[in-house]
Amino acid sequence: MSLHTIVHAHLLAAAEPDFPALHAALVRLGPLELPRRSSLSFPVHLCRAISGQQISVKAAQSIWGRVEASAGEAPLLDHFHAGNAEVLRACGLSGAKTRTIITIAQTHREVGLDTELLKALPIADRTARLTEIWGVGQWTADMMNIFYFGEPDIWPHGDVAARKTLERLTSKRRKTVRTASRFKPWRSWLAYYMWAHADAPPDGVPA
Repeated sequence: MSLHTIVHAHLLAAAEPDFPALHAALVRLGPLELPRRSSLSFPVHLCRAISGQQISVKAAQSIWGRVEASAGEAPLLDHFHAGNAEVLRACGLSGAKTRTIITIAQTHREVGLDTELLKALPIADRTARLTEIWGVGQWTADMMNIFYFGEPDIWPHGDVAARKTLERLTSKRRKTVRTASRFKPWRSWLAYYMWAHADAPPDGVPA
């Protein structure tokens, strides 16, 4: 039996006793595959994710295309430095996103954000390492843990779409952190089902 089938069965069993609307939604969606989005090196992926937050997928792709083009033959992380701030702004990045991307690249140059080193850390330590970077908050760290590092048991309480969808399907009087705890050790998958139900994929998580 495949992992996504096993996870789906677990979520159904956890929902059925007390959450009929959630159970019905899970049945309708069927087994889903939680995607991994780790084709890029982690610091580049993180920069791309930051650039795409809070804008449409089409706009995010367009801006990132201009960012890549602005680097010419230079490696992207070498291109992301304070001297190129205006160049990056001209690609369509906001001032805050430009500063964050430059800080990510600088952090990688100074202390390293290598994929394998971060992957080896416990989730809490990895999250702490990421949220020390200016402009990288808990939500972004959660998205990186779920989609890049493939952590199966993250409930992104700060994600409005996941939280509100779970509330609608269970109870608005019950904190979603408590509700989601019923679905351990597959809370990342639960969040993915909530996004799928709401047709609201999280912003800033490039495919």
